[in-house]
Amino acid sequence: MEKIKVLIADDQELILESLHIVLSMEKDLEIVGLAKNGEEALKGCEQFLPDIVLMDINMPVMDGVSATALIKERLPAIKIIMLTSYKEVEYVLAALSCGAEGYLLKALHPKELAAGIRVVQAGGTLITQEMASKMIKSINNTTPAKHNEFGLTPREIEVLHKLASGLRNQDIAEALYLSEGTVKNYISTIYSKLNVKGRREAARKARDSGILDHP
Repeated sequence: MEKIKVLIADDQELILESLHIVLSMEKDLEIVGLAKNGEEALKGCEQFLPDIVLMDINMPVMDGVSATALIKERLPAIKIIMLTSYKEVEYVLAALSCGAEGYLLKALHPKELAAGIRVVQAGGTLITQEMASKMIKSINNTTPAKHNEFGLTPREIEVLHKLASGLRNQDIAEALYLSEGTVKNYISTIYSKLNVKGRREAARKARDSGILDHP
């Protein structure tokens, strides 16, 4: 029987070692590499070509989401399962959008973890109902709102509201729990969709077309 080759990436030594020990006990699993950050995980994938990577989300040097994106870009055949100790929806969604096959909570019993690896190796995906419903909500939040002819999404309209109120990028970022870089991206998309060059013009066009009447 050919074993499933697994690489484990986690910055906590204790978790890394314990996962290594418990998964090595499974007859059909072979741990081919251990990594303490995303960069090591990427190198390990290139070196060992595992079937499956168990990828922690929060790691130094390079986090699990960035590593997932790079691995999927360079070695798309490698399947990636995100390991998370809390329900951090945004991170899991980001990883799934980069091509991860699913996620598992670290608190799972080793047998369930091994079962999850087998499901993914057989071509399945791991995603709970709760995460699926959050994904659907998240996707709905990025579809164009019905009440504007420019195809602005609800999130872009939120940013536009703040922008029209005179808030700076930093303030918008804090108000909407986004990074300043993300806000800048939203603003440039808004300018492009409205076909304007600056804040005042954007605010004026939004008011004239009635977009700002819709909260």
